[in-house]
Parts: sequence; structure tokens; C-alpha cells
Amino acid sequence: MRSLWLLSLVLLAAGCAALPSEGPSAIGITSDQITADQSAVPSGMENYAVIDIAPGNIEYLKNYRPLAFMNQFKGVGGGGSSARLGVGDSLQIKIWEASREGLFSNGNDSTLIPATIDESGFIFVPYAGRIQAAGQSVEGLRQTIEGKLAGKAIEPQVLIVVSGKMSATAVVVGDAAKPGVYPLQVRDTRLLELVAQAGGARAATYETVVTLKRGTRSGTTRLEHLIDFPENNVLVAPGDNILLSHRPRTFSAFGATKANQLVPFRTKSVSMAEALATVGGLNDYRADAGGIFLFRYEEAELVRQLRPDLGQKLAGQVEVPVVYRLSLQDPRGFFLARFFEMRDKDILYVANHPTAEFGKFLQIIAPLTNNAIGVAAIMNK
Repeated sequence: MRSLWLLSLVLLAAGCAALPSEGPSAIGITSDQITADQSAVPSGMENYAVIDIAPGNIEYLKNYRPLAFMNQFKGVGGGGSSARLGVGDSLQIKIWEASREGLFSNGNDSTLIPATIDESGFIFVPYAGRIQAAGQSVEGLRQTIEGKLAGKAIEPQVLIVVSGKMSATAVVVGDAAKPGVYPLQVRDTRLLELVAQAGGARAATYETVVTLKRGTRSGTTRLEHLIDFPENNVLVAPGDNILLSHRPRTFSAFGATKANQLVPFRTKSVSMAEALATVGGLNDYRADAGGIFLFRYEEAELVRQLRPDLGQKLAGQVEVPVVYRLSLQDPRGFFLARFFEMRDKDILYVANHPTAEFGKFLQIIAPLTNNAIGVAAIMNK
């Protein structure tokens, strides 16, 4: 019997790490993180930073402004349509003459002539002929028409109104109430304005993402981030394509919780405390209350602020895998969990307590010990 227990202890010391498990231990997670004294940061998803959930970090996370979407389009196009006329623009040309006996009077004071700039950039005005309109300003075209009619009409006066600016448009598709092609006004047009013109999103703003495609550039953000962070409400440029997509937010729960599952957000904001409660809380028999972790990707700039010691290690990176660590062994951890907000695709993991691993080991060797006890009893008879 003594030899059997000795063998059991040897196996426990050497093989606990090989026992069946739902995930890594708390020590395993923290030991593989990026550290400031590493000579180099290896490439790939194995690089992550561990950050303790502390009052100062929570405050910084709440005040941080995610502007990666804005930065994607900084200096690349933007603004409304050009003040110059272009192919496809619709015009209303009104011509007055000093006498009702003029070419355009027809017994009235004026004549209204609709015109659309053709594929060659020209319009046709009676008695003035074909006139190059594309590339001209409204005032320049007005003066050109008046000059062409001089000597033919009686002291002509011309007014031009742009009724449709189809030479500068943006496309809104997807889960918009009124998808379509929308002309851009001469004044600056911002992304949220164009979404509003398209009737807004069919789903809730916090469940809708907007993707802006401009040439070779593309960026995606939550629709609510255009409101919460006005810097992300970028100017729309001619030729932009905008896609609204209904994308409900979810988080995943693994490890020593009472339920391992994919959980949808049912409200705009969900705290870590609410997330843990949604999956039934911690498993009393297995959970390590000091080993609660949340996995997500964060912008490198944010990680540099939270972990200044990693500043140079993160040079050139845009996003960094981050593991946030919380301990509920300290009562203050419950208050921290209340104010730490979950995000879409977060992974919540509760590590097993070391004694739970020992319990697994005892369950595995229990049949062996029972058999050994039975054999010993037979031999002693």
C-alpha cells in the first residue's frame, strides 16, 4: 500500500498538467504573457499582455476613444461633392428677356429649360447650341449661356439651379431602411448624415456595424461609435460605398462557470458582473475565484497606456491580444466587475482551482487503489 501511495504522489507531481481540462490554469496564463525584458516579441497570436483589472485601468478604458476607424481614412478623400458640374448633373435653366416678344418669352416673362449634362459633358440650350458644362461652376456656366444668347435674345438674364448632383454620389446598401444611390451636396456630408438620409439602420444601433469602402481603404465600426465618438463620423467622398450590417454582439464563457455557452447581449451595455451572472456564476466545486480572465483584442495605443513597460515591444502593431485578470477573492473585485464593460466577441474564462485538479487525479486513481486494496485483502487471507 505504501508503494502505491508513493506512486500516486509521483504521478501527481509529474502529470497533473496532463489531466483532462477545459483550459489553462491561472498560473499558465500569466506565465506566457509578453514581458518588458523579452529580447524580442515573437510573431503570431501567442503574444498577449496580461493586465489587472484595477480602478485606474477601468477609468482609462471608459475614457479611451477608439479612433482606428477615423485614422483609416485620414487624408484620403472626404468632403462633399465638387462645386464644379459633372456628367449626369441635372439643371434647371431659367431665361428672362426684357420683352415678351423675345425668343424665350412666349407671352411670359421667362422660360424654364431642363437639361442634363450628357456623357460628353455638354448640354443643349436653344439658340445657344451645345455648351461645355462639365468642369464649370454654376456661375461660369450661367455667364457662358448669357454670352451665347447675346444678340439673339433681348437682354437675356439666366438663372441656373442644380436639381440633381449625380456626378458625385455615394452608395448605401445592406440593413438600411432605404438603401440606394445618394447624391452628395456641395457642402460637407458626414457619414452619419448619409446613413440618416438612407432611413437609418433597421436594427438597433448597438447591433449594427457600418463598413466604409473608399478605393483600396476599408474600415468597420459600430454605428453607435459614430455618435459616441464624433471623430469617427468622417466626411463622405464621391464614390464611397457604405454597408450597414446587423451584427448582434455576443460573448463566450468557458472554464469553471456553471454554464459554458455563447451569450448574446440583451442590452446596450453588459458588465463583467452581469456576464458572470448570466452563465450562472462560478462553479463552487472547481472555480479559482482568483483566476477570472477576459480575452480580447485592444488597440496597441491603449495597451501602451495601460502597460507603459511594453511600449517599445508593441512598436508597429495595430492590435494586441490582451488578457484582463480579475480576482473575486478580494471583495473589491465585485465592484470592479460591476464597472468593467464587456465587448463584442469577448471570451470570459474562469480557471480551475489547483485542488480541483487534485480531485480529478484522485478520481482517476481511485479504481487503481480499490483494486490494490482488494488484492492485498485476498493475499492476507
